[in-house]
Amino acid sequence: MIKTLFRQIGEYKRDSILTPVFTALEVLMEILIPFVTASIIDKGIEAGDMQKVCLYGTVMLLLAFLSLFFGIQAGRFGASASTGFACNLRDSMYENIQTFSFSNIDKFSTAGLVTRMTTDVTNLQNAYQMTLRIAVRAPLMLICSMIMCFIINVQLSMVFLVALIFLSCALIFIMSRTTPLFNQVFSKYDDLNASVQENVFAIRVVKAFVREDYENRKFTTAAENLYRLFVKAESLLAFNNPMMMLVIYGCIILLSWFGAHAIVGGTLTTGNLTSLFSYVMSMMMSLMMLSMIFVMLSMSAASAKRIAEVLEETPDLTDPEKPLMTIEDGSIDFNHVSFSYKKDANEDTLHDIDLHIKAGETIGIIGGIGCGKSSLVNLISRLYDVSDGTVCVGGRDVRSYDMETLRNQVAVVLQKNVLFSGTILDNLRWGKEDASREECREVCRQACADEFIDRLPDGYDTWLEQGGSNVSGGQRQRLCIARALLKRPKVLILDDSTSAVDTATDAKIREAFTKKIPGTTKLIISQRISSIENADRILVLDEGRVSGFDTHENLLKTNHIYHEIYDAQVQGGDFDNPAA
Repeated sequence: MIKTLFRQIGEYKRDSILTPVFTALEVLMEILIPFVTASIIDKGIEAGDMQKVCLYGTVMLLLAFLSLFFGIQAGRFGASASTGFACNLRDSMYENIQTFSFSNIDKFSTAGLVTRMTTDVTNLQNAYQMTLRIAVRAPLMLICSMIMCFIINVQLSMVFLVALIFLSCALIFIMSRTTPLFNQVFSKYDDLNASVQENVFAIRVVKAFVREDYENRKFTTAAENLYRLFVKAESLLAFNNPMMMLVIYGCIILLSWFGAHAIVGGTLTTGNLTSLFSYVMSMMMSLMMLSMIFVMLSMSAASAKRIAEVLEETPDLTDPEKPLMTIEDGSIDFNHVSFSYKKDANEDTLHDIDLHIKAGETIGIIGGIGCGKSSLVNLISRLYDVSDGTVCVGGRDVRSYDMETLRNQVAVVLQKNVLFSGTILDNLRWGKEDASREECREVCRQACADEFIDRLPDGYDTWLEQGGSNVSGGQRQRLCIARALLKRPKVLILDDSTSAVDTATDAKIREAFTKKIPGTTKLIISQRISSIENADRILVLDEGRVSGFDTHENLLKTNHIYHEIYDAQVQGGDFDNPAA
């Protein structure tokens, strides 16, 4: 994990090295100042020598200015290194997420990924900055102050040594109790973000069903769980400051008592006692800063682990060493394919699928909910890999192709239609970046999207909100189909992508496919027989197995599942509840 995170420092290594260097120089200057102060008192003020007062005063002023300069440099380089580190973390996480297959993405919740890229990275950024500066400054100041104390007076320095041992034990006890609590806190952040994200995304459904109170209670529960954990952790940390103050003032009282006796006995000068007071405050402040570091590190340890999980996640799907860069045609072969989403699943989602589809054919796919229709077509563009058997496109195993080449030639309009914030043209050009306006118009005509685009005030320059929330479901589907057509693919997969359009528009889209892209292999998943009855062949799936694969007429005669669906829809019944 540490190696994974340190690799993200990248070009900020120089700043990361200079920060502790300047911090060490700053500490050195600050350590020398009390020593010079003692000389001013003992050799200047008490001796009545103003020349030495001026000399040592000038040296002290110079040390103060140098300390200020080194501190500014340490702060500047520390800020650059920590913010750069955070930027690299977010970039690397985002880039790695883009390489994930669907199976990789299934391991993480959307809310969890958002939390990792925001809250967790911020925690790590703060911890890194503190590590570069305070984690160098505090121990160095502590050690140097202790050395100077022992140089001045060994007996009095034993007071500090006992205090340090006591505080160290107290800090270890507190940190051991708070670290597990912070591990739980960040998992609760995921629940909180999930609640917000789900509510905002489905706000129309929430209002339609008058579920605002329920959603408020759900969010309040998540917020209160987070609150309770934080209070518990912070309650333990609250012992830190009182304990620190007790030790500091205890040391000052003991130092004053024993120091006064030493001055009277002639074994200690007034200047040296003043220096000891400065050093004891420096040591105690260093301990306080160290306790802050322990708190931050205990919080960031959980964040670091969660970030490393994303960075170390390796894509399940990779290109072969010498990938094929061209696809001959749109023929598709499923050779005894079985598939499951999890390797240790007890039952496969697809069982022994053996299909052979010619280039240019139109294939309809129908079946009950959860029968594996989407799973089947996801294997063609290699969104998932098969468990057994092979899937071939253009006569070659899909695993032998460069994935970018394969997915450019196998266009998929997924069941869940997604549009991005931007103009209609911007969204269409996801299919082809350099597409002209006329090319976009042509595919919109094929997808029957031009009918509503031309009615919009800004036409193809109309701005779409995130998710296409300002257009209807049917309009979103038609835009997504047009976007896929713009790729000029050899295989076009429509995963229930005309469910929100009326039957007349559905018929027009299918007619355009027949005339405009006759050489493209078309796979149409639909719950409506009217959408697929004119296909060259129709695949009927039942519980992940092929129940039938033939023309509409032949399936009516030979396949009872298809016949039931047909009768239910013709008689006005429901697909999942066929009429008697």
